[in-house]
Formats: sequence, structure tokens, C-alpha cells
Amino acid sequence: MKIIQYSDIKDNFFDSTYLTEDPSVRAIVSYVLENKDRALVEYTLHYEGVQLQDMKVTSDEIKKASAEVDNNTIETLKKAKSNIEKFSKAQLDQFNNFEIEIVPGVLAGQKVIPLARVGIYVPGGRFPLVSTLLMCVVPAKVAGVGEIAICSPPSHEGTIHPVILAAADLVGINEIYKVGGAQAIAAMAYGTETIKKVDKIIGPGSKYVTLAKKEVFGTVGIDFIAGPSEIMIIADDTANPRVLTADILAQAEHDTNATCILITDSPSVAEKVNEEVEVQLKELKNKAVARQSLNMNGMIIITNTIDEAVDLANRRAPEHLELQIKNPDHYVERFKNYGSLFIGEYSAEALGDYSSGLNHTLPTNGGARYTGGLGVKDFLKLQTTLRVTKQGLCEIGPIAKAFGEIEGLNGHAKSISIRLDR
Repeated sequence: MKIIQYSDIKDNFFDSTYLTEDPSVRAIVSYVLENKDRALVEYTLHYEGVQLQDMKVTSDEIKKASAEVDNNTIETLKKAKSNIEKFSKAQLDQFNNFEIEIVPGVLAGQKVIPLARVGIYVPGGRFPLVSTLLMCVVPAKVAGVGEIAICSPPSHEGTIHPVILAAADLVGINEIYKVGGAQAIAAMAYGTETIKKVDKIIGPGSKYVTLAKKEVFGTVGIDFIAGPSEIMIIADDTANPRVLTADILAQAEHDTNATCILITDSPSVAEKVNEEVEVQLKELKNKAVARQSLNMNGMIIITNTIDEAVDLANRRAPEHLELQIKNPDHYVERFKNYGSLFIGEYSAEALGDYSSGLNHTLPTNGGARYTGGLGVKDFLKLQTTLRVTKQGLCEIGPIAKAFGEIEGLNGHAKSISIRLDR
């Protein structure tokens, strides 16, 4: 990893990376919109090498897959599900229906309503990202979403990986389709003969999946535009270099484009971590991916103070932010921009990925400046109501009438004055 000084940081360190538009994605989305199921069959054969007979996973396939998964794995899934559920229920408690009297006779209210139908995208690829399924489905179920459909590419022996199907069964989802890529996003957004369109699409994916979500946004809602995974660790001379290195490599093995940044006010810690990276890389199964990630995007920044590190974190807005410093609580309230914050040596970022109850679907690429991670809120609509009595109309009607006249919208003013004249 390259080591640089705080004073050498350039302004582009804080810039967002923009997704380059790909004409092929727009073409795929358009083709699915026009040709529906036929397009999905063609693209699945082209990209996955799978000739789809049945696009929808049958109940027998789900049962067979669940039977193939060992009991220890099922117990692991159950424990993670329970923790995510507990945290999601606590989030739901923060959203309530209410009605408040603004002035006498004017009652303004809020209704909390779950989305009717949601599509979840679960990536295929090198590993079965079963944790993504739990992270997306559990808060949706807690929120009260009526219908949940899952799309995942048939990249495991021509079908969906058994552990993904077992997890879907565990959370009570039986609407699952063997479709991946940009074509799956288009199918969920517009609907086909087999796949009914959804109201919102949730879940991470490749660059092409992300671009497709961007393409269909407006027709449907999406969670957010996510890029490669990121971690920023702030450490002082009390931090354990072996632990710091392990957390860096845990992030680097995700993707060759993952970004791993260590910020420390200790040159000694910086040097020890750089040496430890080489030691631990030798033992890592995914060392080729991790090494390329660190060569391209790995960085150790030496600051003069932890205060400088706080400033860097707030300006960079990382997806994952770890604090491995003495007295971390002294600094916690000063951090404003992050997807999730991990406080202290024992709060490994990997716990947030899997088992703590936190959601691991988080904003990247500076998105933490304007949004938080996926949660119950993403499956709810906060809708407003208004009830006005005669007395209330007399209180606020003249104000509205005046605004209509100020803005030259006489019809607005008239709709108020007719009521006031009565």
C-alpha cells in the first residue's frame, strides 16, 4: 500500500467517481421492455450459457436446495436473520402515524404505509452472496411489504445456488426467478409475461446491474446507486497492526476495485501495517483480488493529529468507517458522513456484513453525504393527510389566497376565496 502524508492529499481524493454510461445496458433494457420473456431467455443463454426452461424456481427446487444445505449453515442463517430482524423492528418503531393540530381547526397528519411490491436482486458471480438476500428481504418483511420477488442469475450449475434458495425459504420467499444482469432489472421494472413489475428494486450488483437501475429509476424506485466497496480505518498508536491489516484485507478481497484507506497519526503503525499486509496476503485464498485492489486503491495516510483524520473522513464520506483509537467515544459525535460506523477494536466491519443486525447495503462513492444504509425506511412511504374545519379555513385560508395572488395563480386563490365567501 502506498503511504502518503496528510499535506500531500489532492482535492481529487474527495471526488466522486462517475459511472460511465454503457449503450449496451440501455439496449438490453429496451429489448426486454419490447420482447419480455423472450428477451430474458435469449440474454440468459448469451450471458450465463443457460437455456431456461422454467424461469421461476419451483417449490420442489426450493425444498431440494434446502435439503442440500447442511444444518450448521441453516443455523448460521437463522441467527443472522434473527439479529437483522431485531434491529429492523427497532427501526420500524421510529415511524408512526400521527395527526397534529397546526392551528385551531387544521389537522395535518402522517400515514406510514409499506410498499406493495418489491424486487430484490441477489448477485451471483464467484460466491453465493446469501447475506445480501437476508439484508434486503428481512427489513422488507418487517416493514410489511405485501409481495417480494427475487431475481438471481443461474450461475451455479445452471440454476441458483442452493444456499440462496435455502435462505429464501427461511425468510418465506417463494417467488424467485433465474434471471440476472441488466435484463433482470428491466424485467422487474417493466414486467414480462412471467415476472410481474415491482414498485421498487433493491440490492447490489455488477456495474451493468447498477447502470440498469439508474436507467429504470423513475419508472420504479431504487435503493441507491452503489459502487465498489470501501473501508476507511482511523487508528492511533494503540491499535493492533495485525487487526488493522485483517480488516483491510477483508475489504480488499471483495473486488479488485474495492478501496481500502488507513489513516493514522502514527508512522510506526503505518509501517507495521504495510509489512503485515505482505504476511497476511500469503494466507489469503483471494490474494490475487486483494493484492490488485490494494495496488490500485489501497492507501495509508499519515496525519499529524486524529482531528485531521476526522476532517478527512467527513469529507470523503466512506461506506464503512472504523475507529481503532483510544477514547473513541470522544470523537464519535464529530463524524457526520459514513454508511456504518464501527467503534473500537472488537467492532470488526465483517460483523456488520453478516451477524450484528446492521444492514450491509450501504452508500458508497460519497453517497453517505446524503443518505444512510438500507433499512426499514426504504420499504415505507410516509404520506401526509389534511383535515380542515371552518375555523381552520379562516385561520390559514387567507394566507393561501395571498400566495396564489403573489404567484399569479388566480385559480388557486379562487379555490380558497369561494370557500371563504361561504
